[in-house]
Amino acid sequence: MVASDPDTVAGMRRIGALIAAALAHSRAAVAPGVSTGELDRAAAAFLRAEGARSGPILTYDYPGFICVSVDDQVVHGIPGDRRLRAGQLVTLDIAAELDGFHADAATTVPVGPVSPAAQRLMAATHAALAAGIRAAQPGASLRDIGAAVERVSTARGFTVFRDLTGHGIGTEMHEDPTVYNFPFEGPEGDQILREGMVFTIEPMLGAGGEELVQDRDGWTMRTRDGSLSAHEEHTIIVGEGGPVVLTAPPEGD
Repeated sequence: MVASDPDTVAGMRRIGALIAAALAHSRAAVAPGVSTGELDRAAAAFLRAEGARSGPILTYDYPGFICVSVDDQVVHGIPGDRRLRAGQLVTLDIAAELDGFHADAATTVPVGPVSPAAQRLMAATHAALAAGIRAAQPGASLRDIGAAVERVSTARGFTVFRDLTGHGIGTEMHEDPTVYNFPFEGPEGDQILREGMVFTIEPMLGAGGEELVQDRDGWTMRTRDGSLSAHEEHTIIVGEGGPVVLTAPPEGD
């Protein structure tokens, strides 16, 4: 999407702020013994109370309101009866629609105290996202975003899953362009960022190899070698003065 009028920008800001609030609400509910299904139901109740609908259900008939992925599950983990244990990492990925506009954000949360290695992975993923956002300047290219993400990731010793990307978003959950987490050498990478473009940046990093496998459920993507993964995502709009994070948490959170 290119948000070229005030009403569209306002609509994207509303759903972005709601996603930020839902992510904070869900993050606070993470604790040992809580099931992934309980996290899903809590997020669904929060968002439905505000009139929002699940982006994954609307778009793909996904079997959950949000995605909840644990440890080696990188993305699209289906919520269910699995109960979280101390020391695990859980990724909360929330995409929703409100008044015809979609936004999407994700974060990886520690379940109680976690290992130093897990802490380093989370910190690297945060840093990679921040670098990608900083690179999203008017006149830069999509390749600049991917280069920034990969540069930070590899410098910290972690793997970028090249098969998983960010995406345009707006009146649909998934739109053009594809936002790679590495400097994609092709016409898509050459695309120049212009004011009003809306898309997600979402580094997905692993502590082991790059190869992924899909579970028999047809949704969950995990690391083939069983290594830990982490995922951070924001929806941004390219502003005249630089990137604006639509799904940023409120000041002070």
